[in-house]
Amino acid sequence: MQPSPDQSAHDEVTTAFRAYLRAMLDGNTDALDTLLADGCTLTHVTGYVQPKDEWLSQMRSGQFLYHRIEEKSLAVAIEGSTAHVSGRFITDATVYGTRANWRLHMTMDYAREGDTWTVIRAAATTW
Repeated sequence: MQPSPDQSAHDEVTTAFRAYLRAMLDGNTDALDTLLADGCTLTHVTGYVQPKDEWLSQMRSGQFLYHRIEEKSLAVAIEGSTAHVSGRFITDATVYGTRANWRLHMTMDYAREGDTWTVIRAAATTW
């Protein structure tokens, strides 16, 4: 039995999201560049809205290092060719030289382009 289109889209977005987390942990900025749309922005816990290219550059220079990401919850909502991912994570990361466990609520908006789901916006707040 084939999965429903909604279930297939849900699985595809979940896979894309987990690939994003894996690329963060691996420091794989080439993969992140592919997973994030060109105009993607990342809103940090400070409220700073950072363009994709700036974040990737800072990752390459070691200003953002991700050591472990523990998933506490994850929800995926699909609406046509867009998706919204929301979840809570404990993220062990070194940010600008300070290592800490960050309790992050992450939200991401995805758009489908052909057969690919890409992040168009990401935001993190604390919980």
